Amino acid sequence: MPGQPLPVLMYHHVSPKPGLVTCSPENFRAQMRWLAENGWKTLSTADFSAALAAGAWPKKSVLVTFDDGYLDNWVHAHPVLAEFGQRASIFLITGWIGDGPVRTGTPEVPTHKQAMAAAAEGKLDDAFMRWSEVEAMRAAGTADFHSHTHTHTRWDRQIADQATRDSALAEDLAASRATLADRLGEATPHLCWPQGYFDAAYQRIAQAAGFSHLYTTEHGVVRAGADLSRLPRLVAKDRGASWFGRRMSIYGRPWLSALYLGLKSGKRH
Repeated sequence: MPGQPLPVLMYHHVSPKPGLVTCSPENFRAQMRWLAENGWKTLSTADFSAALAAGAWPKKSVLVTFDDGYLDNWVHAHPVLAEFGQRASIFLITGWIGDGPVRTGTPEVPTHKQAMAAAAEGKLDDAFMRWSEVEAMRAAGTADFHSHTHTHTRWDRQIADQATRDSALAEDLAASRATLADRLGEATPHLCWPQGYFDAAYQRIAQAAGFSHLYTTEHGVVRAGADLSRLPRLVAKDRGASWFGRRMSIYGRPWLSALYLGLKSGKRH
């Protein structure tokens, strides 16, 4: 019998502006409310790591993750998480997080396309969180923070020589880990790959850098005995509570999740 599944949900943006990898504040609120009202517990990464080490966890356990560290995570996701007593794990591009006071009210946030354009132009503060906002979420218990590398560079596309590429990746990961340790007082063993790309060399270098839990964009649920070097996640779509509840009811059941995900995998081949 398949083991008890533990879904790991993947978000990027929570924004009133529609776009790629974006969930509206209304739908995100409906999803977090559904979890709260249906007895699901959103785990911290510490809880998640402990559960995987033990090889068992309570039913209705879920890990909520965000990639990149966009400003809208603070503006729109944080209040919802606080409202329903939920928490998330946010993978930061540590070199893109700036300084400055916490932004209050409801500042305008960019679309995904605008955020990428701002990053390319070096206008990172227009699109991404500040360390003060990271610290505020951490203090409120709505999120813990981990590495999405320091520069979000796809080194496999930038450098042809294997040894030079490996060295660049190692420096990038070391900078990210050191930045998080300096800013938050502790190093993190959790790393999420930019654009989901990794290979055996990436895994080896990440593990040598101190990262033991490596998150991918591979579609699936985590089960006991999961390979920590390639943890799968599930895309959280911009849909309301009815759709979300049906999916979570599937993902939370051993046989049903195995059957459903097996069928989905078959359709992709």
